[in-house]
Amino acid sequence: AAQAFVRPLTFQSVTGRRAYIDDDLWGEEAHVLHVGLAQDASLFLIAPVTANTMAKLAHGQADNLLTLTALGAACPLALAPAMDVGMYEHAATQANVDTLTGRGVTVIGPVEGRMASGKVGLGRFVEPHELFGWVRKLLGAEGTLKGKSIVVTAGGTQEPLDPVRVLANRSSGKQGFALAQAAVDRGARVTLITGPTSLATPVGVSRVDINTATEMLEQTLQACVKADGLLMAAAVADFHPKKTQSQKIKRQEGVPQVVLEPTADILAAVMKAKQKHDFPKRIIGFAAESSDLIENTRKKLEQKGVDLIVANDISAEDAGFSVDSNRVTILSAAGEVTALELMPKTEVAEQVLDRLEALFESG
Repeated sequence: AAQAFVRPLTFQSVTGRRAYIDDDLWGEEAHVLHVGLAQDASLFLIAPVTANTMAKLAHGQADNLLTLTALGAACPLALAPAMDVGMYEHAATQANVDTLTGRGVTVIGPVEGRMASGKVGLGRFVEPHELFGWVRKLLGAEGTLKGKSIVVTAGGTQEPLDPVRVLANRSSGKQGFALAQAAVDRGARVTLITGPTSLATPVGVSRVDINTATEMLEQTLQACVKADGLLMAAAVADFHPKKTQSQKIKRQEGVPQVVLEPTADILAAVMKAKQKHDFPKRIIGFAAESSDLIENTRKKLEQKGVDLIVANDISAEDAGFSVDSNRVTILSAAGEVTALELMPKTEVAEQVLDRLEALFESG
């Protein structure tokens, strides 16, 4: 029935891979095709999946190539339903969903929205980026960080001056979110504590939204209880107004005199808690510098006592805040200094996670 919408040739043309249909079941490969297709698969994803196919899968009916292959597959099965709201909410469909999830099948979506019928409700196919997020989570479930609990801080904090204005920085949170995604890809349980950002939460991440440095301190200390690793990628404000005005500051009242005072030192508080509870096991800090990158970062490394610090020069136009690339230097407590070339923040995250794994392996 799918061929009524898109011909197999279209899929073959854009992917360079063969597209199989029911007619192939009775061809020369018939005796092994439905077994061989999924024999080496790490994940079996049906996206979108209809109410009819879910019913067949729930009851073990195998009367076409798709359901035959799914029934014989040894890998995890994931389904992304897409159907009209009435069909999805029908008691029979819901019973089938319960049966499938009870067997360990992952059901991705559906989401609420407008249907082809004009109705609005639950039944729309999930957006591609969310679908791919689920695929990454499922494929990474048995990864190298399976069983590890990782806390990531990201984004910038906002310190209020009055009900309207804040002291903030230009941190986008992209590097921290990339770290969280990379940790999920390796099977970790991830808590992401982030300042205000419009970035989408990676699938599989437990997200905690904060605004101020004080809120980030409280949430970080709470999340670090029995955490294996902490990645402090957030750009936390060093200062906040000593007094926050309860009413909006008016222009006609003149230029306000704002007195600042230091915010809490989150890393210092974490290190103090670590001495008492031995958690988190490993800590990697981040440093954003505009001058004397190595010298300033080395001082911070000695003062904080963390395992590694990832430093970047925020004055560079092609790296650091807001952009998708970063050029970092990694300094270790053992005195090693490793300068990485300009690369996407996703690749920087992989480099950092490689070093975190090495720290875990070293004891």
